[in-house]
Amino acid sequence: MIKLTKFNSKSDKKGEFVLNAEIIQTIEETPDTVITLINEKTLIVDEPMEEVVRRVMKYRRALKQF
Repeated sequence: MIKLTKFNSKSDKKGEFVLNAEIIQTIEETPDTVITLINEKTLIVDEPMEEVVRRVMKYRRALKQF
């Protein structure tokens, strides 16, 4: 699971959510960061694409430790 911020959300943390990184199909910058899930649903987040990829990689590395 990775923590992300909904696009254009207020800074009071109401826009934060946790996403199951296993259901991500693609991540694009168009210039906003758009995440497409395996069920074809799309999410737009504040984090740049590189940051989302970094968080997914960190999550997967943590899984390998168990």
